[in-house]
Amino acid sequence: MVTCYDYTFARLLSRSAMDGILVGDSAGMVMHGRDTTLSVTTDLIRLHTEAVVRGAPDKFIVADMPFLSFRKGVGPALDAAHVLMSAGAHALKLEGVCGHEDVIGRMVGSGIPVMGHLGLQPQSVHACGGYRVQGRGAEAASEIHGQAKRLEDLGVFAVVLECIPADLAKEITFALRIPTIGIGAGAACDGQILVLQDLLGMNPDFHAKFARPFMDGAGGILNALGAFERAVKTGTFPLTEESYS
Repeated sequence: MVTCYDYTFARLLSRSAMDGILVGDSAGMVMHGRDTTLSVTTDLIRLHTEAVVRGAPDKFIVADMPFLSFRKGVGPALDAAHVLMSAGAHALKLEGVCGHEDVIGRMVGSGIPVMGHLGLQPQSVHACGGYRVQGRGAEAASEIHGQAKRLEDLGVFAVVLECIPADLAKEITFALRIPTIGIGAGAACDGQILVLQDLLGMNPDFHAKFARPFMDGAGGILNALGAFERAVKTGTFPLTEESYS
């Protein structure tokens, strides 16, 4: 899986062999320059989801439920879920489990496929001391393992494991019947997900250990912009065949 937030990239992903797309609340940081995901709203995820669905209608699309959208009770959570599913999402992802087990149960019981998310939870970045590895130490590891089992018991169809030790992710993966999807959680997970812009190497200032760039996207784009600027200033663009008579 990869994240995607817009129509143009979704069109490219529709031609790829990717198994799924996450319209993540990371859009707040990647697309809107925020420092965290906390300002992302349901309407913003709806807007991005609609664009991705139009670009990749045949892909399995999961939308993030943003900060607090599922923490205000079952009614408001179902209202937010309705907005995102109506935008074309096939499933919804929620961070954590403690305190909203009733919401997850009601959503699953209402026919909404739910994906869990444990380990580093960006919506709780201030509570967990920043963007750092979670689950180090026996007590912390046991807590995450127990949360994963609770999510499975509640009926989620998969769980994202973010920034936890590889051995813990392997232990959880082998203990659950549902698939795990890793991001910074080692190779033993059933699947992997990356932010598309990280995969494409489009942010040279971001160097997370787990976010391997599979191309130099930033370099390629800067080279193209430089070539365009030089062509304009030297009079070699546009050419006669690129102009109308």
